[in-house]
Amino acid sequence: MMYILIAIGFVLLLIGAEFLVKGSVGLARRIGVSPLVIGMTVVALGTSAPEFVVSLDAALENAAGIATGNIIGSNIANILLILGVTALIKPVQGDPGAVLRDGVILLVCSAVFTALCWFGVLDVVAGFILFGMFICFLFYSYWRERHGADPEMAELHAHEAEEIEVPDNIWLMLVMTIGGIAAVVYGAELLVNGATEVARLYGVPEEVIGLTMIAIGTSLPELAASGMAALRGHTDVALGNVIGSNLFNILGVLGLVALIQPLPVAQQLLDFDLWIMMGATILLVPFMVTRWELSRKEGFVFVLFYAAYISVQAYGVEHLLAQFS
Repeated sequence: MMYILIAIGFVLLLIGAEFLVKGSVGLARRIGVSPLVIGMTVVALGTSAPEFVVSLDAALENAAGIATGNIIGSNIANILLILGVTALIKPVQGDPGAVLRDGVILLVCSAVFTALCWFGVLDVVAGFILFGMFICFLFYSYWRERHGADPEMAELHAHEAEEIEVPDNIWLMLVMTIGGIAAVVYGAELLVNGATEVARLYGVPEEVIGLTMIAIGTSLPELAASGMAALRGHTDVALGNVIGSNLFNILGVLGLVALIQPLPVAQQLLDFDLWIMMGATILLVPFMVTRWELSRKEGFVFVLFYAAYISVQAYGVEHLLAQFS
């Protein structure tokens, strides 16, 4: 039964996020919101909704390992798996200046998040710091793009909004938005319940479930969006999705969840997974400081790295670390 719950949860998350994004983007267009603002906020929030709802539900169910593991695992999957798969479809290219700036911001924010985790718990103070940084990032990005200081990134966010196909009927938009929210919430509940049962039945740490099964499931909307963007030749949108999603995850999602419910940080995350997340983020730097192009060969290497990471989780991080201690 728990496997059925997990499968249904995954499906509801994927369909719900898709409906939520299309419905909310359609409504935003109807009330005259600019493509720039839609791309920066509505699209980004919609694709990050599964991570937020799953992490919040897990935190409230006293499954902090799933909550934090989901975000860390999603960030790793976004870079290695999603960018890797996107590059296999079509080499990823982006504006070097825009990628460098937002990439460095992501690197700094990831370092701050990692440092806060070393206190052993993401409490209200940590949540305030992370969510405060998130709000500052949104205002800074909006100000730059609104005042023409960053035309390349403004165009990218506009492309993100234009990529979304929406219905013509406003009532259908409302139904899709409300139905999408309901599907994401219910799907998250089923997924967390099923994953918790798996962890208890097989004695697998909750954080491992969050890092692997849950992280891949909540990253499906980004994978679908990035894959479609690559097929249409808009790989810059796929790149923007990944960088934006990772920032939303560690600042917006975990920041807000920590304000609601303190999150203890498991020792495995401190010893291993946070460093993998930082390493994957640093891996982007060589591309940031050059002309930025992730070729098919490099995309294949990214996917191999992700497969190796999942294999280590299956083998057992504690066993692996014990061999080197």
